[in-house]
Amino acid sequence: MAVSYMDFTSPSVRYTYDLNNNQIFKKDNQNYINSLSVKELNTLGNASLLDIHLSTGNVVEPHTHQNASELVYVISGAAIVSIINPFTKELLNFPVLPGQVALVPQGWWHYEMATADNTHLLAIFDAPVPEFIPGSDLFRLTPANVFAHTYCLDEAKVKETFAPITDTIVIGPPKNCMHQGEVQGQTMHQQQHPSHHNQHYYHQGSPVNRDYELLQQQQQQYQQQQQQQLFQQQFQAQEQPQHGAYAADPQRTQAQEQEQLRSQQQLREQERQQFIQQQQQLPFLQRQLIGNGWDQF
Repeated sequence: MAVSYMDFTSPSVRYTYDLNNNQIFKKDNQNYINSLSVKELNTLGNASLLDIHLSTGNVVEPHTHQNASELVYVISGAAIVSIINPFTKELLNFPVLPGQVALVPQGWWHYEMATADNTHLLAIFDAPVPEFIPGSDLFRLTPANVFAHTYCLDEAKVKETFAPITDTIVIGPPKNCMHQGEVQGQTMHQQQHPSHHNQHYYHQGSPVNRDYELLQQQQQQYQQQQQQQLFQQQFQAQEQPQHGAYAADPQRTQAQEQEQLRSQQQLREQERQQFIQQQQQLPFLQRQLIGNGWDQF
């Protein structure tokens, strides 16, 4: 429990706050972030949160919070929370749907990508004010010759690659991205191919596009399976006799019914875990993390 030094007899004590009054970043009407910290709510204690809104393909850029862990909760839409485990040197990708969470340990490199429109995330921190170190600042402020010398790269290519990054990105790709038709072209591409329903978000035929399409298809299949299972459960419940729970099958006992229910729950959990494992094996997020042209060197 956090130690509170708040004088609760003070007339300045605040117990409520409207996050809409503290928008810390806005890319457009579908992609923006509201914030709540002890600065806005002085009774908050050792906690804070970000209210994140994203459309398909938009990314909260790779970053770290050196003073806080982060719990990402999905309110609506769908996203992938990606983190690098500094101890195992692994990239971990966690697809999350409404009601699900993903934890980012303190100081770990991570990012979040929306895989559905109207994605709404709540990022909760165990610090009064979460500190933010974005990748865009590291790339644009570190001299190109340092990258080139340290990693044995072509300095001219490093400069060319990072030249478009002139400010902190926060939500990428930026609005002035030269490749908006390729990377951020949801609206443009939908107009050209209205029947694709956001699946062809990247270039057709490219490995990145195929991975993204596969991810979208898997998430849609998972959601359809969940809906079908719910429908079957409701249908079976309606088919149960109203009088005498086992009148239709006198040989069945209550213990057998419970065992069958447990088996069904285990099967659903196995399907869910298999779905998550399949998505974690997709390579496109790893290329996204390398990103920004580094794979050209």
